[in-house]
Amino acid sequence: MTHADPERLAILVHEVRSPVAALAAIAEVCVNERLETPARRPLIELAVAACRGIERLVTDAALASVRREKVDIRRLVEEAAAAAVLGGGNVRVQVDDGLPTLHVDPLRLRQALDNLVSNALVHAESAVVVAVHARRAGAEVLLSVVDQGPGVPLDEQQRIFEPGVRLSSERSGSGLGLAVARAVVEAHGGKLIVESVAGKGATFTIALPAS
Repeated sequence: MTHADPERLAILVHEVRSPVAALAAIAEVCVNERLETPARRPLIELAVAACRGIERLVTDAALASVRREKVDIRRLVEEAAAAAVLGGGNVRVQVDDGLPTLHVDPLRLRQALDNLVSNALVHAESAVVVAVHARRAGAEVLLSVVDQGPGVPLDEQQRIFEPGVRLSSERSGSGLGLAVARAVVEAHGGKLIVESVAGKGATFTIALPAS
């Protein structure tokens, strides 16, 4: 795995700000000026180009900056849940005993888990508990985030991991959280899986090699 030095990461962060700023400016013009459809076309093209730039930069950053160390998964999961609760989330944690210590990047893995918990809280009703479960399954350690939200239709379950995709325009967010989470998990040699039935909630599971 290639490690990114601080200068490279700083450059990536700087470059991400430019397309994000462009998108914000485009959105502001569209809202404030109430532009007609012909005038919107070049702006939409700029928005698409900016989104593609974000996709490339996010992927590069996620894959280039994994710095592995021994991590207590129980502590990482409990800290992620505690942070969500402090932010007003209704989160419950279950961590099985006997989980192995994993050789992962705690910052990036925490980023992926935070994104999944945040996504679950956005789609769940405020009174509904979001459950986070860490367990061993054969040669893998599984970190699952379960919500009781509207669920994800089967034909959308791969598209939701694409940068910028949001299934509902009524929900807040950039549409990057799940894309970043999957990139981080795959950079660790794992996989991010979604199981869902429309109308019955969703379970997002990070599966990491136990060894």
